[in-house]
Amino acid sequence: MPKALKQIGIDSLLITPCYLQTKGEYLWEMAIEDLWVEWRGRHVQAKAFYSEANGSPTFLIDYPPLFHRDSIYGYTEDYERFAFFNHAAIELLQRIGSAPDIVHLNDWHCGFAAVELAAKRRYDPYWNGTGQYFRSTTWPIRAALGWPNCRPWVLRRFARNSFTFNGYASAMKAGLEVSDTLSTVSKRYSHEIQTGENGYGLDWLTRQRANRLIGITNGVDYDEWNPATDKDIPVHFSIDDLSGKAECKRALLEHFSLPVEMDRPIFASVTRLTSQKGVELIRQGAGDILASGAYFIALGSGEKDSESFLQALRDYAPSRVGVYIGYNERLAHLIEAGADMFLMPSKFEPCGLNQMYSLRYGTVPIVRAVGGLDDTVQNWDAVSQTGNGFKFGPFRADKLLEKIYEARFAYADKEAWLKIQQNGMAVDNSWENAARNYVELYNWTLRN
Repeated sequence: MPKALKQIGIDSLLITPCYLQTKGEYLWEMAIEDLWVEWRGRHVQAKAFYSEANGSPTFLIDYPPLFHRDSIYGYTEDYERFAFFNHAAIELLQRIGSAPDIVHLNDWHCGFAAVELAAKRRYDPYWNGTGQYFRSTTWPIRAALGWPNCRPWVLRRFARNSFTFNGYASAMKAGLEVSDTLSTVSKRYSHEIQTGENGYGLDWLTRQRANRLIGITNGVDYDEWNPATDKDIPVHFSIDDLSGKAECKRALLEHFSLPVEMDRPIFASVTRLTSQKGVELIRQGAGDILASGAYFIALGSGEKDSESFLQALRDYAPSRVGVYIGYNERLAHLIEAGADMFLMPSKFEPCGLNQMYSLRYGTVPIVRAVGGLDDTVQNWDAVSQTGNGFKFGPFRADKLLEKIYEARFAYADKEAWLKIQQNGMAVDNSWENAARNYVELYNWTLRN
């Protein structure tokens, strides 16, 4: 998104930790060697690199004791690591210029900064005009996190009350409570997190702040995901000329050593193999898909029983099934370009990206109507010739199969199928479009 904001003329920058996994070529220059951060009663020295390798001004805060780890997440002291990062980011902002109009905080990792900024706005003139915007997609933490020396009443009021959650301290809860504006990654999901099922104990707070909670769907980087320019597919195509898609289908079948029978549809899945992604529904419906004579191609990794199932399915029907266990970016592009239909029957899906990739590539999505899937996929209506895919409600295999049968019926009508594809390819799911929606929300935040 920072790249898209820059493209539409917004002066923005990104601040992120410099992880061990950060590629060296992304670290253009050392910006600040003496970034002193007040932490647990003492000052520690961090550094900040500067780069525009991702298309936007970016500062990467380097503090090896906390961020040079084998994994980015998953440590018992993650709360300390990101509390430190928040302190360092706030210090960095004060070092590099005047206060920003908006500080956009992403997920629980930045809930610490929400509280610190809310406190500082009451006594530090530097932050008087800054709005806070918290974006969530809970984590128990200790109350003492090395806060910089705020005025005592400020620390007591905000830190104690904002973080307290069921006997723990929650950075997610703090961010939701004290930020000026809240958002999540789709309109439908913004309503879902106000329910007990998807609120994870914080639904009372999201309902309480519903008038400042909005859903904005994530975007797709069309520099990377565009069938007219994609370097990872053999033949390019566009909404005005889809002939190249057939050649991509041929190449996909050949890649998996499957018989090239172009009239048979390809159902595809590119996903993490977890229960969230609805793999069990695909598992229950796979036999019907194959019985209809269609191909099934899957790329993914995750739970071992799901990996074993896919391999067993491949062994059972080697002339109809293609499987790649793992992740392969180039193959993912080829699957999106060459498949006819994309399966995404998620239990929950805050936003989802693959359905938007599919729409762009003329691959018709079949999804469950949750979160961002519901917002981005519209059911095909043969009478009005509207819609760009197929979606179902209850989390049941028979409901998924109903939509698969509907899709097969539409696939047999070449004119109808072309219209569904073009409807999907015409939708603007770009990050630029999403960024404009965020700018509107930033302005609303400042006015209110």
